[in-house]
Amino acid sequence: MARGTRTAKGGASDDGLAAARSATSADGYVAALPRERAEDLERVLTTVRGALPEGYEETTAFGMVSWVVPLDVYPDTYNGRPLGYAALAAQKRHGSLYLMGLYGDAEREADFRRRWTATGRRLDMGRSCLRFRSADDLDLDLVAEVVGSLPVEDFVAVYERSRAR
Repeated sequence: MARGTRTAKGGASDDGLAAARSATSADGYVAALPRERAEDLERVLTTVRGALPEGYEETTAFGMVSWVVPLDVYPDTYNGRPLGYAALAAQKRHGSLYLMGLYGDAEREADFRRRWTATGRRLDMGRSCLRFRSADDLDLDLVAEVVGSLPVEDFVAVYERSRAR
């Protein structure tokens, strides 16, 4: 049965999320999704990859494509796992882009929200999770700027300040 179709009993079939979540690479993650979802996530993935400062590592973790500070660079995390900087996930009804550099810095988060609002686009965001139905919903230039704005050492400093509270 094709992904995204209905079963005989009327329930939704696997939409590729289970396969994506078990992928071991970003490219495998995107390839496991239905074409339209894959195209949207590929645009965001390309934006993040193009803007990411040196020193972060691309991986898959927690069922998402993740960009992290490697443990050999910063091993003192609260859970012993690499420190997450950004992540991209396909959810059931939307995509999610997690921008952890905003989460630990209220001033940066407020600036991002102000600048996003000025674009006229609808902002659907929690503390670090930017939700979108299509990549067209995103201001990819602003996303690239935010992703590219924190070198590893600066992000580690933001993390350490947030943990000291």
